[in-house]
Amino acid sequence: MDAKPTILVAEKLGEAGLDLLKGFANVDCSYNLSPEELCTKISLCDALIVRSGTKVSREVFESSGGRLKVVGRAGVGIDNVDLAAATEHGCLVVNAPTANTVAAAEHGIALLTAMARNVAQADASIKAGKWQRNKYVGVSLVGKTLAVMGFGKVGTEVARRAKAFGMHIIAHDPYAPADRAHAIGVDLVSFDEAIATADFITLHMPLTPATSKILNDENFAKMKKGVRIVNVARGGVIDEDALVRALDAGIVAQAALDVFTIEPPPQDSKLVNHENVTVTPHLGASTTEAQEGVAIEIAEAVVGALRGELAATAVNAPMVPSEVLTELKPYVTLAEKLGRLAVQLVAGGSGVNAVKVTYTSARAPDDLDTRLLRAMVTKGLIEPISSVFVNLVNADFTAKQRGIRISEERVILDGSPQKPLETIRVQIANVESRFASAISDLGDIKVEGRVKDGIPRLTKVGDYGVDVSLEGNIILCRQVDQPGLIGAVGSILGEENVNVSFMSVGRTAPRKQAIMTLGVDEKPSKEALKKIGDIPAVEEFVFLAL
Repeated sequence: MDAKPTILVAEKLGEAGLDLLKGFANVDCSYNLSPEELCTKISLCDALIVRSGTKVSREVFESSGGRLKVVGRAGVGIDNVDLAAATEHGCLVVNAPTANTVAAAEHGIALLTAMARNVAQADASIKAGKWQRNKYVGVSLVGKTLAVMGFGKVGTEVARRAKAFGMHIIAHDPYAPADRAHAIGVDLVSFDEAIATADFITLHMPLTPATSKILNDENFAKMKKGVRIVNVARGGVIDEDALVRALDAGIVAQAALDVFTIEPPPQDSKLVNHENVTVTPHLGASTTEAQEGVAIEIAEAVVGALRGELAATAVNAPMVPSEVLTELKPYVTLAEKLGRLAVQLVAGGSGVNAVKVTYTSARAPDDLDTRLLRAMVTKGLIEPISSVFVNLVNADFTAKQRGIRISEERVILDGSPQKPLETIRVQIANVESRFASAISDLGDIKVEGRVKDGIPRLTKVGDYGVDVSLEGNIILCRQVDQPGLIGAVGSILGEENVNVSFMSVGRTAPRKQAIMTLGVDEKPSKEALKKIGDIPAVEEFVFLAL
């Protein structure tokens, strides 16, 4: 029998990538397969490579009969791959997230300059037989402030290139290391400061629940009149109807867009047809060099995975022995929730770079593998504002890539080792907090939790003891301990039809300071939250979505 694995390439791939694959495996290039044809072929294949046009469904994994070991997505997005089914069937999914970086950055710069000088509109005008020099007077880039929203790989490359035009560069990204930004002359600022001071705004953030429609009516109103916006990231980060209103009102002078909420956008789209908008059909990664780079990157990832190497670009978790997963399941949830809670307490503009995770347990170190728990803390820290899927395979790589140093400490307790853990504590150092009471005596944000009756619970915020279930949404209030305050807050939420699922109060001493923790099923309106903040006895509060 032939010892070489078989790799099915279901969509066109660059020659350099194919050559790399052929040096390791038997390669079957079969394009435009129907779902039925793909399911028939897959039982003879060890790996599958697709782009965005092939659906890798649960039926594909079931039809593989367990032979399929790796699915490679030649590109970033993995919406067309059923990740849950892949994990259940022990199949690793890898993507190619870095090869498009320069191409996307160059396209962002192309749109920036074309917009500033009305290139597309002037081109169309001349081709229509007109000569309108006075109509298409542009604006200069030199001396203008460019806000880079999302300072990852693409945002960094855009900043480098924009500096060559003599622009002043500011950036917003909660995870960008300040030293990396300063090294290329970029100032990290808060979200509000970035959008309020910029002459040009370029978007390079992923589409997540936290960034969906982040440029909306409220935030457009904070911008400098005449601002210009470029988007080569994801369409959904802009409320497109709100952008049209901002353009019509003159708040936004121009926009240049490569991505849209729906692609292709409707032919009658007011945004696409607006005279002050320049558009391209999602061309950010469309260069010959980028396509070849993607082919090589995905080929290397697939070959490495077939060789048994851990893939840094893996996007799903490996199979975990069922008995280990069963025992650690509530602690895995606790670890992720604590990470998610801690990062939401970080004030805007503060870069997360030093995180410490402390485990207390009666078990010997050799009896407690914390890699999965550390990965879940990392997942909670990074996923809320990132498109990266964090798991046991890529957690350490992803944290390192973002300049986050995660250290661990184990505190051995006396007693029965029946439970794997007593507590997990997450601390973030060298940051400012949205909720000052979350800062411990050591000066870092600190949250701690334990599992009680199988339910993850928050037991400490800063140096205050609490006891609430980590589910739904949480409101933290620091208050003067006095009668009637719980009822006052409850009444405000009741008027908004917001259901309170649990409540806990931890205090330093009677009639002194206290921390009230409320669990709510729905997110209160801004008006309701303002009313809570206006209560005289409430010294500070924060809403956190878990």
